[in-house]
Amino acid sequence: MTTLPNEEQHLEEMATDIVRVDNCPVTFFDLSWEDVIIPKILSKLTLKELFTLRCCSQTTKRLVECALEKLIEIDFAGNNSANIDLTFKVLGENCKRLENLQLARCNWMTDDLLLPILERNKHLKIVNLNECVNITPLALQPIIIECKDLRVLKLSKCQWLTTGAVDALTLHQSNLEEFDISHCTAIGERCLIIFFRKLNKLTVLSLANTLSVTDQVLIQIAKYCRALEHINLVGCAAISDFGIHALSNYCQRLQSLFIRHCPRVTERSLGPLRKRVFIDRPNHLDFNQNDFYPSDFLIY
Repeated sequence: MTTLPNEEQHLEEMATDIVRVDNCPVTFFDLSWEDVIIPKILSKLTLKELFTLRCCSQTTKRLVECALEKLIEIDFAGNNSANIDLTFKVLGENCKRLENLQLARCNWMTDDLLLPILERNKHLKIVNLNECVNITPLALQPIIIECKDLRVLKLSKCQWLTTGAVDALTLHQSNLEEFDISHCTAIGERCLIIFFRKLNKLTVLSLANTLSVTDQVLIQIAKYCRALEHINLVGCAAISDFGIHALSNYCQRLQSLFIRHCPRVTERSLGPLRKRVFIDRPNHLDFNQNDFYPSDFLIY
């Protein structure tokens, strides 16, 4: 392994495209990092393989960090292995072009780990924080204010999500296409009514077991979210046929409706929908076990 000063000089030469004219042999690192090594080789490696390469020398460390700057997606969903937080900290220091951040069920995630990566990546389109129980509304601030390209936001079982955070979303995020706040109990009915008036591009919505969802909320969704295709209302015990009728009348693109454990919703409203919409609650008078089931809608 070469000494550190020689490595630094070598990297400086490559960065400024200086052609070497001495008799030193050409090495792998003399290839163009930007045009060859990163797009043609490192892009084929897994994140684990990149971190293994990063440990080899100072030069490979810098090379891998240049590759991490161009990373578009991080998928750590359900990954709670040892030292994963240290790995994420390195990513937070280097990633600058992320578009897709999948962190569902990451029990180790905290504000201190999440905020740096959010502040450096303002072009995020997909953020999945489902069941991240150890963060606070503070972590959402960069997402809400800076991420103008955001299209998918998943916050299922985030009990820390407050009415104030949703109010901030109302002010800054009107282009959401998919939104999940299932099992979020701290959000009020009035807050949701105002919020959904802004989301005319929404196509996928999950409100399962959100007790503040009422017929009045569904009426606002029906009137303002007419592009809606999939909605999950499982366990929303306060809704009735009145709200479902509104969805049926206004949301003509609706493809699936998840409505189990809603005792006030009957076949009076579901019956007319069954001809054009998948409904997860069977009509016992006409049940076909081969009905299509869009299972990916419920997977984090």
